[in-house]
Amino acid sequence: MKLTSETIRELAISAGIDRVGIVRAESLPLEEERFREWLAKGFQASMAWMTREPEKRADPRILFPGCRSVIVAALNYYTPHEHDPGTQTGKISRYAWGDDYHDVFREKLKILVEKMTEISPDIQTKFCVDTTPFMDKAWAVRAGIGWLGKSTNVITTDLGSWVFLGAVLVDVELEYDDNIVADHCGSCTACIDACPTGAIAEPYVVDASKCISYATIELRDEEIPQSIASNLEGWIYGCDICQDVCPWNRFEKPTLESRFEPREQETSLDLDAIAVLEHEDYVVRFRKSAIKRAKLSGLKRNAKALATNNHRQ
Repeated sequence: MKLTSETIRELAISAGIDRVGIVRAESLPLEEERFREWLAKGFQASMAWMTREPEKRADPRILFPGCRSVIVAALNYYTPHEHDPGTQTGKISRYAWGDDYHDVFREKLKILVEKMTEISPDIQTKFCVDTTPFMDKAWAVRAGIGWLGKSTNVITTDLGSWVFLGAVLVDVELEYDDNIVADHCGSCTACIDACPTGAIAEPYVVDASKCISYATIELRDEEIPQSIASNLEGWIYGCDICQDVCPWNRFEKPTLESRFEPREQETSLDLDAIAVLEHEDYVVRFRKSAIKRAKLSGLKRNAKALATNNHRQ
């Protein structure tokens, strides 16, 4: 059997991956220019790691010498549950309800690579899931997975924006897709209008320093800036507002991956419980969860900010 693009798609689906697009590995000069402009405005906030080697992010052949093709994968993570409406809880972003998607997605890509290697033993690969310096959104658009929405989320026509993105870089030529999806945002500004902190600086551009997700996950300061802390709207970890209001998410479909179901049936965290949580219990509670990214100190800080807001109300 020959390793073809069609075979790869079939193998990906059998590995539990929802969408696949395959394109030629090349430089993305326009995307690199836009990324550098974004960095120049300081929109990366304290995420200094994003400033390193932007040229590598824009060219997978630098990231993985010998790379000739990019296999872009999308994984649906939507589960049909709601947040606890109580004021004594903090809402968790939907992507972190279940097991850490890095682990789940890497497992699926590893299975895909193993199946590809069975057909073509000499193939060289590298897979990327979020932590690699790789422009996953730009490549998802290039590969026809979806379009980049004004919220900067990749939006698909059949799953909405509730998808994780990953890729496999390979050193062989394949048959390439040319089905780029048109931008269907049109005149809609729902995501921009709904953001309580004005983090969407302009269509298709997010200022991380104003973003609730950044403040509750990536920011390591002892206190959340007051301009964000007073507008958390109940979020303790991440934020889904721009996705919740997106009209295209009416096409959301429940994922077939059970590991994305809410752990312990929790879509929110009890603020008082987080306030007194000990490190040993934190390690057990959030083992293999994306929530560990915020660290215990971050969760306590976020819970305190929410409790303060509730007290003022």
